[in-house]
Amino acid sequence: MEHFTLLNQSGGARTGMLHTAHGAVPTPAFMPVGSQGSVKTLTWPEVREAGFGMVLGNTYHLYLRPGIDVIEQMGGLHRFTGWDGAILTDSGGYQIFSLAPLCRLTDVGVTFRSHIDGSEHVFTPETAVWYQERLGADVIMVLDECSAYGDSREKVAAAMRRTHAWAARCKEAHTREDQFLYGIVQGGMHADLRRESAEHLAGLDFPGYAVGGLSVGEPKETTWEILAVTADVLPADKPRYLMGVGAPEDLVNGVAHGVDLFDCAL
Repeated sequence: MEHFTLLNQSGGARTGMLHTAHGAVPTPAFMPVGSQGSVKTLTWPEVREAGFGMVLGNTYHLYLRPGIDVIEQMGGLHRFTGWDGAILTDSGGYQIFSLAPLCRLTDVGVTFRSHIDGSEHVFTPETAVWYQERLGADVIMVLDECSAYGDSREKVAAAMRRTHAWAARCKEAHTREDQFLYGIVQGGMHADLRRESAEHLAGLDFPGYAVGGLSVGEPKETTWEILAVTADVLPADKPRYLMGVGAPEDLVNGVAHGVDLFDCAL
């Protein structure tokens, strides 16, 4: 299945169509966040009536509650939730960042304690893909390491290299042809590292690319500078997803910089 069709472009801004097993999604598109399988305060007809064709779920939260086994036994995330449109699942990489005191990272993967009951769990690139395959989302994400704003260049570079290694392992582990696995660009607020990351991941030929590690406390001017550098390197014929960014003014700026997909818990 062809995943993305670029339709029109004006400057950096563009329109397109994202093709998934659960329907076509016109882009640019904002994905309402349904971390645990529902968009809070809204019914699915209301989500549809608001014009959304794709929502986001989170592997970390769904893994902890109600559990991957439960969702798989009930027919996958679409049947479990009752949503018949497209779904993108995050791998849990951002939760590694946001819940850092509960996590321990190595090149193998991440060991973390549940924020619910303190129990210990391990995510590797391979299991992150396996869980998302069992959930049955249309678009799934590699496991990545997100740097904090203010981290040293050395720490950011190490996280980027680990993200690249994990991306290759995720691609190797991915088996479902009806799902599209996206790579995630990291590199902090360093333009040269962002270019390096985008070039490296483009070389792995993912069907889509996300820009992670932005909107983590940096000035807005820095966000757009780094996004511009990154977008210039990413393949023009593949969709671009700006992770965790979605305030109204951010959508306008993001579209102007060539972004196709957004999400935000805001």
